[in-house]
Amino acid sequence: MATQRKWKLEDAKNRFSELVRAAQDQGPQRVTKHGKDAVVVVAAWEYDRLAAPPENLVEFMRKSPLAAALAEGDLDLTRQQDLGRNVPL
Repeated sequence: MATQRKWKLEDAKNRFSELVRAAQDQGPQRVTKHGKDAVVVVAAWEYDRLAAPPENLVEFMRKSPLAAALAEGDLDLTRQQDLGRNVPL
């Protein structure tokens, strides 16, 4: 992603089509009002990605490469019953 560009509100209004193209091609575009950050214009696909609900744990685990190994029996998740090592306390 390219460096964010800052636009004055007046410039953003006058060159809105250019602002939109820049957001799509170069990444988020920051618009200032009275010298202070007011809004950030982002491409629709980027907004959708940012606004998407977080993936739940079950879906995350299903997408894991380990899920296929577990299903094929290549991954053994049985608990070891040994007591481990002796640690002086």
